[in-house]
Amino acid sequence: MRLGIFASYSSDFRRTAAEIADYDKLGLDVAAVAEAYSFDAVSQLGYLAAKTENIRLQSGILAIYSRTPTLTAMTAAGLDFVSNGRFELGLGASGPQVVEGFHGLPYTAPLGRTREVIDICRAVWRRERIEHSGQHYRIPLPAEEGTGLGKPLKLINTPLRERIPISLAAIGPKNVALAAEIAEGWNPIFFAPERAHLAWGQALAEGKSLRKPDLGELDVIVTVAFALGDGAEQHLDAVKPQLALYIGGMGARGKNFYNDLACRYGYEGAAAEIQDHYLAGRRDAAVAAVPDELARAVSLIGTEDEVREQLDAFSAAGVTTLMLNPLAGDPGKRIDQVGRLRALVAN
Repeated sequence: MRLGIFASYSSDFRRTAAEIADYDKLGLDVAAVAEAYSFDAVSQLGYLAAKTENIRLQSGILAIYSRTPTLTAMTAAGLDFVSNGRFELGLGASGPQVVEGFHGLPYTAPLGRTREVIDICRAVWRRERIEHSGQHYRIPLPAEEGTGLGKPLKLINTPLRERIPISLAAIGPKNVALAAEIAEGWNPIFFAPERAHLAWGQALAEGKSLRKPDLGELDVIVTVAFALGDGAEQHLDAVKPQLALYIGGMGARGKNFYNDLACRYGYEGAAAEIQDHYLAGRRDAAVAAVPDELARAVSLIGTEDEVREQLDAFSAAGVTTLMLNPLAGDPGKRIDQVGRLRALVAN
């Protein structure tokens, strides 16, 4: 199992980068940078490429709507070059609140767009002249839609690799099936090992049945809140505000992917209560309504023996990469706990 670190998009990134450099020296496998609607992830990943030597770097995630497909491909090729072949492209559709509310673009056809974006990226990296006539993207732009001066072009530079690994952030059944079919990796959120099959088992099976052999095994990349050692249980309450935000507030009633996921896990009553409180402005009540069982299931928190059992559960559920969000307040404690976890995984 690979171990990674997930950089917060709301932190002082220069300090975060210095800490990630320490994780690089520790031998951690991968570092991911989120984007959301904070500072862009690309500039920060370029900064990390200069500050690290071995750790792989992942965008976690770039939204497909916020860049053209060819710009996404150019960006990935550039990051792969400056990191000497260490970049992994994490993509996702994001959601209508961000896409329409921040980028001012219609949130339409996420599945179809994702498939076309990946096809175009891989063609760019192969340095093909791009001619794509899809339902959502047409390259070059047809003459009747523009000046008529566009012509097929290929990337000027030769990428280090013509196949940069792509992972897809997905939790809806159709999106998950797409990830299992066409991507090297899959990034679910709030992955509960003992309940994951209820939410995604059928979708993964459907996608893998169409998967091409050259993609290899699906890399299942799961982010977890992390605290290790005696007294780590006190950090469990720190997990609940994020769960309450996503289940209760990331989307409208009847159009919230994360609320749907909680329901598929079997927490229909709690999901409804969390959403009722959150949409009514009762944030504290929404947090209090998050079940301890759910918060514990999607985290890696406990003593060494407890964490060892949790690692076994994640592994048995098919997880191949664990991205850590360390909860310890002190950087020295975070690095120490990650080092101890790495030893547990190695043994």
